[in-house]
Amino acid sequence: MNYPERYLITAALPYANGPLHIGHIAGAYLPADIYVRFLRLKRKDVKFICGSDEHGVPITIRAKKEGITPQQVVDKYHNIIKTSFEKFGILFDNYSRTSHQIHHKTAQEFFKTLFDKKVFTEEFTEQYFDISANQFLADRYIVGECPKCSNPNAFGDQCEKCGTSLSPEELIHPKSTLSGEKPVKKKTKNWFLPLDKMQPGIEQFIRSHENDWKTNVMGQCLSWLKEGLKPRAMTRDLDWGVKLPDGLEGSEGKVLYVWFDAPIGYISATKEILEKNWEKYWKDKNSKIVHFIGKDNIVFHCIIFPAMLMAHGEFNVPDNVPANEFLNLEGEKISTSRNWAVWLHEYLEDFPEKEDELRYVLCSIAPETKDSEFTWKDFQARVNNELVAILGNYVNRVMVLCWKYFEGRVPENNSTESFSATFGELNTHIRNIENLIYKFHFREALGEFLNIVRMGNKHLTVAEPWKNSNIQEVGKVLNMHVQLIAKIGVICAPFLPFSSKKIFEMLNLNHGELTWDPASTQDLISAGSQLNKPKILFPKIEDADMEKQITKLHLSKKSNEKNPSQEVPVLNASGPEQALISFADFSKLEIRIGKIISAQKVEKADKLLKLEVDIGSEKRTVVSGIAAFYKPEEVVGQLVSILVNLAPRKIMGIQSQGMILMAENDKNELAFLAPAKNFEAGGKIS
Repeated sequence: MNYPERYLITAALPYANGPLHIGHIAGAYLPADIYVRFLRLKRKDVKFICGSDEHGVPITIRAKKEGITPQQVVDKYHNIIKTSFEKFGILFDNYSRTSHQIHHKTAQEFFKTLFDKKVFTEEFTEQYFDISANQFLADRYIVGECPKCSNPNAFGDQCEKCGTSLSPEELIHPKSTLSGEKPVKKKTKNWFLPLDKMQPGIEQFIRSHENDWKTNVMGQCLSWLKEGLKPRAMTRDLDWGVKLPDGLEGSEGKVLYVWFDAPIGYISATKEILEKNWEKYWKDKNSKIVHFIGKDNIVFHCIIFPAMLMAHGEFNVPDNVPANEFLNLEGEKISTSRNWAVWLHEYLEDFPEKEDELRYVLCSIAPETKDSEFTWKDFQARVNNELVAILGNYVNRVMVLCWKYFEGRVPENNSTESFSATFGELNTHIRNIENLIYKFHFREALGEFLNIVRMGNKHLTVAEPWKNSNIQEVGKVLNMHVQLIAKIGVICAPFLPFSSKKIFEMLNLNHGELTWDPASTQDLISAGSQLNKPKILFPKIEDADMEKQITKLHLSKKSNEKNPSQEVPVLNASGPEQALISFADFSKLEIRIGKIISAQKVEKADKLLKLEVDIGSEKRTVVSGIAAFYKPEEVVGQLVSILVNLAPRKIMGIQSQGMILMAENDKNELAFLAPAKNFEAGGKIS
């Protein structure tokens, strides 16, 4: 099969209303990054584009919940998301923002072109309106009773309890989330994309890809076509978003529909970095556009955006849209509203320098054609039994033997036995990997890579060079295995870029000159070359690490159940006032003065201290997350406020019997809540 030389690769623009979780990564961003890294190793002309989607109702809802402006929301989460991508090794040519002026201008020009070509239809519809707030209500600003499960807090677009897709008209007893009052219907004009009239062209486009699009993508597209496409409004009555172009009658108080505006972000982000050369990636017929998304975005990228592009007339339509299904977590659906998620930025904090471990596991369980599941125990098993025991062990064995027998230099291969004769399966595996990546079958490609490592491990075990007294024979064996490790360093680069770099550092090779030519018979490292000291590629994941993560997951879920208004962890934000509680609720808390009499760090837990606290009548053991702020010796003798009637729980195997109350400022500094006078331990706080 012939493949083009120029690619534009996009990954779905994440909403800047919360951090990234592993479902996002497995769904769109890791597959896209693997594909792009492979193409770059093949020396293709590639541009990798993404950016924060900073418009739409979820942004304004987040702002109201946190008591800040929409701009503050997008500024905060854009930075969190961008930093998380960079630390995780997903490196875009441009990670932009839809708040940039170039995007607003590009989206407005695109809309104006379609308007001037009379693509849109103008329609008057009745929509819910909040009289008190003097505002039309988007679907998420309306709640009511779900007609399916009777959940009293279903949203106007979906019931998050039973998962049913809804429209505001279906809700029983609808009310506005802005005022709490019952909304009224009010007539408004919007511009619609007539997808019903455009269906023949859309269907022809989709059916032309029946042989190369993934079955899950094609199946969803054909289902939409079978039901019949309906006109969809491309404008909204909101004040947050891209304003309509000037001069359109009746455009006041309206913005572009976020799913009209967002995919144009791919175009504006390309223009942002390429200026005059951007058009060859979007308009040249020798360029290939690939959108990596999750399955919830299929209709927008396979039907609506291509319809927009075809209506415009100057742009290429996407060549492929390899959407993944959903990743579940510990037997349940990932849910930001229930805080049931593994957040990427928290993983990177909890597991420093273990980026490739997560990349490996998420690729090996990627939901490519059906939903899959992440569990911490499976994460541990795959890391320890595959990365540690197979890849890490093989590289370490070869490197250690080279230092043991040849003072860290690559030995000569003075025999007539060639590398290709010894590892004859290598070329087959590499061709399979290439074909699988081009077809977006990354799980299988990763499996083929591991088969190469298994082949090397097996040959080394059978050869047993450590038992051979003939040093030339030992050198022959180790030379070929060093060459294989160098090729492994190339092959793993799309999947495990951090490990690839470590392998090349151990081999004393320049990682920056990497190209995808591992099937070549040419040696990648010369005999006599000095190697660097071997390093452990993958430390084992311990049981305590997994217990901590599972406990953290369940605690965050329970915490969110008590405060369901918080959809995702709020990071350094001053939120709105909490709901009032009764005196009876407060009186249930038994808070006493305690005195810390001993303190020590909890093993394998950087943030935890084990404290012994005298509360007057007895001594309590308390595990407290203050190790980043206080050394053990600094807290001994400290008076504290301790909640003593909190149900005990195990943390890192230690039974914790209370909670130390702390104050936190806007600099994330912690301080003990202690009496001004030297009170005796046991005194009650009321």
